[in-house]
Amino acid sequence: MAWIVHTYSPSLLRAAFLYLKNAADAEDAVQDVFLSYWERQPAFENEAARKAWLYKSVCNRCRDKLRSGWFRHRAQMTEDLSYLPPEQSELLEALLSMDEKYRIPLHLHYYEGYTIKEIAAILKLPPATVGSRLSRGRAMLKQILGGNDYEII
Repeated sequence: MAWIVHTYSPSLLRAAFLYLKNAADAEDAVQDVFLSYWERQPAFENEAARKAWLYKSVCNRCRDKLRSGWFRHRAQMTEDLSYLPPEQSELLEALLSMDEKYRIPLHLHYYEGYTIKEIAAILKLPPATVGSRLSRGRAMLKQILGGNDYEII
């Protein structure tokens, strides 16, 4: 179990952070998913299936948190991104300013390397919708960044 936590924690935390926009809440969501994994101990036919299950679980847990009454009515804390290099900070702030429906597919595609079909399965959307959101998300990101060509990865 420890190797799974060590292997997947960083990328699951990034995905949860993009959903919840707060590091502490992202850590809670990922911890909940690992606890669920430990309790259930599901069997997978390959490592890709395990990774997809973990991402789908994190996405579902984040959506549950966002829907909860407590989460919606609490005071939002802004995350301090000053520790990042300026270009990374600007890119992350731009991503965080985008709607979730664009932010999450961009992350899964460019940071985690998922294909459109895999993202569609994780997010329970048609592949054409995921492709459209990626295209629109890239256009919005370019507009937010003022036409600067940042590397997303």
